[in-house]
Amino acid sequence: MPELPDLEIFSRNLAHHLKGKQLREIVVKNPKKLNVSVKELNLSIENQKLINVSRSGKELYFEFENKAVLSFHLMLKGELHFLKKEESPKHSILEMHFKDGSHLCLTDFRGMAKATLNPAEDPVPDALAKEIDEHFFKNIFASKKAAVKNVLLDQHVIRGIGNAYADEILWEAGISPFSSAYKIPVEKLKDLAKAVRHVLKNAVEQISKTHPAIISGEVRDFLKIHSPKKTHSPSGVPIIIVKTGARKTYYTEEQEIYN
Repeated sequence: MPELPDLEIFSRNLAHHLKGKQLREIVVKNPKKLNVSVKELNLSIENQKLINVSRSGKELYFEFENKAVLSFHLMLKGELHFLKKEESPKHSILEMHFKDGSHLCLTDFRGMAKATLNPAEDPVPDALAKEIDEHFFKNIFASKKAAVKNVLLDQHVIRGIGNAYADEILWEAGISPFSSAYKIPVEKLKDLAKAVRHVLKNAVEQISKTHPAIISGEVRDFLKIHSPKKTHSPSGVPIIIVKTGARKTYYTEEQEIYN
């Protein structure tokens, strides 16, 4: 699943290519993945100028001049593609055709990706919001007995962090992913808040350097802990992998556990 850093780069590249262009037509191939009827979607954004593409949590927001917003959530395997006129990709959910000839397509072979017209404002803060500091985590964790990694992954608590970056953040903060959230001392919450911002911003920079034009996929080769190709952390400690269902957690014994 693309996480916050991937989506941040996607949004920048999409804005670079599409900002200021007028949407000629939107073709919906899978109406079940919309929150409104195809007719309502067409009436809302066709012939409108796209003024920006941004990211919020794990969603991409296409913002139009009439204030309408179309959001995409790529879920696990959704992808975006710039198409040539004659192309018609498999597993298409919807296609956006602009008057200058640009074509953008949302696909998902699992059929899970979705589009939402005018999504409600989400009160849950984005992981890069200014309010994500030690005070935020102190207030949130006070009543959370769950493992800290599970709390970081909860999009109803903080938006944008996924499995890979939760592991990276907790390793940098020196906190075991299996620590009970409410047992983590305040001084470590400062480390956690710093790690969230540093890990995510650094990832955005790394992806921007190595994959400057990317609008789909996941770039993970620079990660320090969450990588099947690495056996030891940068400090030389063996990486341990624990599988829970379909999810793998990567960590080391140098991370302090609070229980």
